Amino acid sequence: MKRTRPLPLVLFAAVGGAAVWLLEIALLAAGRPAAVPPTTLALALAVIGILDLALAIPIRRAVRDRARSRIDPFYATRVAVLAKASSLAGSLAVGVGAGILIFLLTRSVLAVGSVLMAVATVVGAIVLLVAGLIAEHLCSIPPDEDDHLDNGTVVVRPH
Repeated sequence: MKRTRPLPLVLFAAVGGAAVWLLEIALLAAGRPAAVPPTTLALALAVIGILDLALAIPIRRAVRDRARSRIDPFYATRVAVLAKASSLAGSLAVGVGAGILIFLLTRSVLAVGSVLMAVATVVGAIVLLVAGLIAEHLCSIPPDEDDHLDNGTVVVRPH
């Protein structure tokens, strides 16, 4: 599995922000109230990010101390996939929270409580995004010492 690149993260954030901004405009045009994320969303995003890190730390320890402990490869794969999904979902949630925040800040009347909830959502989404990227890094396996040649090149072996 390849590491998450910055471009998909930026694209997810941009698409999420644009979509929710257009949704907010459509809601107001239809005479409905603007959608505001609850504070529990921010809390849930942050908790999921912390759980990602908690699941990835034993994998990193097992990789570092190869002789002392073994880790189930299926468990490690599941945690790596969860970390990648968390980083992508966190990026999308950052865009959604930022879109709501920008929409609320451009209104003539400022609803402070709604703005604070949107800021909390952005912060929780950033925690999820960063934790997912860190957990993905913790699940990576460093190359073996014998895979490096004397001139610094890396030997790639087919599986």
